[in-house]
Amino acid sequence: MNKKSAIKIGIINVSDRASQGIYEDLPGQAIRALLQSYLVSDYEEVYAVLPDEQDQIAECLIRMADAEKCCLIITCGGTGPAPRDVTPEATEAVCHKLLPGFGEQMRRESLKYVPTAILSRQTAGIRHQSLIVNLPGKPKSIRENLEAVFPAIPYCIDLIGGPYLEVNEAVISAFRPKTD
Repeated sequence: MNKKSAIKIGIINVSDRASQGIYEDLPGQAIRALLQSYLVSDYEEVYAVLPDEQDQIAECLIRMADAEKCCLIITCGGTGPAPRDVTPEATEAVCHKLLPGFGEQMRRESLKYVPTAILSRQTAGIRHQSLIVNLPGKPKSIRENLEAVFPAIPYCIDLIGGPYLEVNEAVISAFRPKTD
């Protein structure tokens, strides 16, 4: 249905230690595996592992949105309250519209598992025709949070003029309003 290069999705793992090769990039790989199970549409992946540096994160988000034309960019890591956690600030700096409902839903879901979910600062926003979603950095939390918000992602991308993302309904459902 879609050409491989017609849909691009960005994945960014924000981690000082993973960017230095000290830690294996398990969070980024968790996102990759989830997207492969969720999506039926062919897509090209644009991938990066970055340190917790706001300017580098912002620059990568801009490149993936503007030059690479990724319809969806998912980050993981850097969403807590620690001094070096700056992913939400980088996201907010480059987005034209913020979508606070994504962060609200992710925190609501995470609170089912840990009381410290209130410390999390995940967010989402739109830059041109790209939806940017910030996830936490632990693979288990990535799964819980992405499952909580993914049903809204394909329709959001429709609304901003992006490509049609077809999902594997046996794995996850996407909400799209019924047309008359």
